[in-house]
Amino acid sequence: MTDAFTPDERAALAPHFTNLEGPVFALVDLPEVVKGALFARYSRSPKSLRRLFVDEFVGAAGLADAAGRGAAHSEAGARRAEQLYERMLSEYGDDSVAQLGGVHLACEGASNLLTKVLEWGRLMAYLEQSTRYIPYDDRPDGRYRYQVPAELTGSLRERYVATLDRCFDTYRAWLPKLRAFYEAKFPRDPAEAESVYRMTIRAKALDTLRGLLPAATTSNVGIYGTGQGFENLLLRMRAHPLREVRDYADLMLVELRKVIPAFLKRIDVPERGVAWSTYLEETRRETREVARRLAPPVFAPPAALAAVAPEEVALTDFDPDGEVKVVAAALYAASSRGDAELLEVARRMTADERSAVLAAYVGKRLNRRHKPGRAFERASYRFDVLGDYGAFRDLQRHRLLTLEWQPLTPRHGHVMPHEISEAGAAGDWTRALAESAELHDAIESAGLPDVAAYAVSMAYRVRFYMDMNAREAMHVIELRTTPQGHPAYRRICQAMHRLIAERHPAIAAAMTFADHSTVDLERLEAERAAARRRGSATS
Repeated sequence: MTDAFTPDERAALAPHFTNLEGPVFALVDLPEVVKGALFARYSRSPKSLRRLFVDEFVGAAGLADAAGRGAAHSEAGARRAEQLYERMLSEYGDDSVAQLGGVHLACEGASNLLTKVLEWGRLMAYLEQSTRYIPYDDRPDGRYRYQVPAELTGSLRERYVATLDRCFDTYRAWLPKLRAFYEAKFPRDPAEAESVYRMTIRAKALDTLRGLLPAATTSNVGIYGTGQGFENLLLRMRAHPLREVRDYADLMLVELRKVIPAFLKRIDVPERGVAWSTYLEETRRETREVARRLAPPVFAPPAALAAVAPEEVALTDFDPDGEVKVVAAALYAASSRGDAELLEVARRMTADERSAVLAAYVGKRLNRRHKPGRAFERASYRFDVLGDYGAFRDLQRHRLLTLEWQPLTPRHGHVMPHEISEAGAAGDWTRALAESAELHDAIESAGLPDVAAYAVSMAYRVRFYMDMNAREAMHVIELRTTPQGHPAYRRICQAMHRLIAERHPAIAAAMTFADHSTVDLERLEAERAAARRRGSATS
């Protein structure tokens, strides 16, 4: 059944709905607040969406204008939407309606510390500028691309700028040398396009050198999120100890209120958003104080880190019955038996029988995007990871898991790609990282421990945990072990796969596209294939 609309009503609807007859249609060219409010009313009205729009968001007064400019009915609809949201969010406390409007927001010139804050929420989508494809050897406006924190003043600020400039100078000097190193190591095949070869070599050089870059290095992040997602993000940012994060929250709020003002009215209301941010700030401060008293920090001495590489990945928690539970869950939708009974059936199976169930459930996957169903969510794993900050940046963006990290510090030691030594850059690499650590300690000694993290190069290790179910583990491991991936996160995810295989071999075997190769040449070929695809897409 479809609604019958008058000519004036059709004129009002046509610019904003992809069709006026069918049961499936999309909304276009409407303010986010109106789209969200329409759907909010949808749940409490017997009317169709198009009829709701005409009756409640255009109204009789706006119909006459609809065939012309369309301004009057758009403005009336926006006012109506604002009033509806104020009632539902403020008076009724129905937060779910804030999921119905979204914004694409560009966040530029953000330090890598800030980008991790921006990308923390689950209810958003992110794309960040890549250190693999973007070199950081340029100096726009006469200075390298890094954040100078407002908290630093006087001689400490001068030392900070001088140290980071030397670090970027080292990066800049070695970029052409490392390209030449890789060109000599992997000469171009005459049949290979010059453009593809150059892209591949550049990606390898940038990958290898990114560990020199400090956490202060700036990046650009594209975010798409709902009103609820942005509200939660801004509340956290306003409670953050870093001035950059708090200042950026103010900038974001100004721009977001131009698009979805109704969703963000509570942010700076004293008894609502301000109280919420104060709660977050107080709990962080008090938890830190308890941790300092009851679990003071312990770091291995630098000599120990140099002599024996610390364990990079540890499986700290898992369900011994996880594989049995996944088998039972795989059978559930195809069976008439209850959950507890199927669990007992799975326990009585042999290892081969359980493998057969999972083989049928997983099926013949043609690529890693063919994913099995939700049965794999019945088992979970918690990994404690001590990896370099560069790898953490990539792994932290996975959202369907639980991840937390500790403060970035040089006291966990650093990693150095073997190509750095092979190319003769070890001395410069070690000097730059030593200066990074000394600057960190000077800023920390000045009573600014949070600010000190800006100075730490990405080659230094950071401790974080990743807690995920087997389905998400399959996605993370298969994506992050492909040959063209960065060696740092490839190594971490390969270790995760081995640890799962030791406990749940059938689940690990289902991760068909987990790659354990380490050969440089194989990775180069994968990069070349990726470069060819990018070249085709561009042309």
